[in-house]
Amino acid sequence: MNESEKLFKKGVEAVKNQDSVSALAFFEKATELDNIPKNRSYLAFCIAKERGQFKKAISLCEEAMREEPGNSLHYLNLGRVYTAADQKNEAMRIYREGLKIEDNKQIEDELRRLGVRKEPPLPYLKRDNPINKYIGLILSKLGMR
Repeated sequence: MNESEKLFKKGVEAVKNQDSVSALAFFEKATELDNIPKNRSYLAFCIAKERGQFKKAISLCEEAMREEPGNSLHYLNLGRVYTAADQKNEAMRIYREGLKIEDNKQIEDELRRLGVRKEPPLPYLKRDNPINKYIGLILSKLGMR
């Protein structure tokens, strides 16, 4: 295992322990040594969380997503960036896109934490439309939702 991989693992562990300050240092060094998508993606999350540089973070995540479109971790980190930027709806949209690519327990946990709401019964009507509300209540009572 090379130095970049060691730093990456330490950074991921720091993120798990909610120590984004340490994680930022690990990912900055890892990205300097090896400028690969996974390093940039996690670096983007830490930049957003610690420095509030949301545009730069979004750009880094989107770049990583273009290079590795099948890696849901980039969607996880972009969703986290949007969450840090108080853009909950955009974060949820990104998380859902990531789940379409592959199952990812971390994304599911983030969605649960944000309080995911089910799709309205009639998606072509607004969520607060009375028809949607009552159909949703009826389906819930019948145990079909």
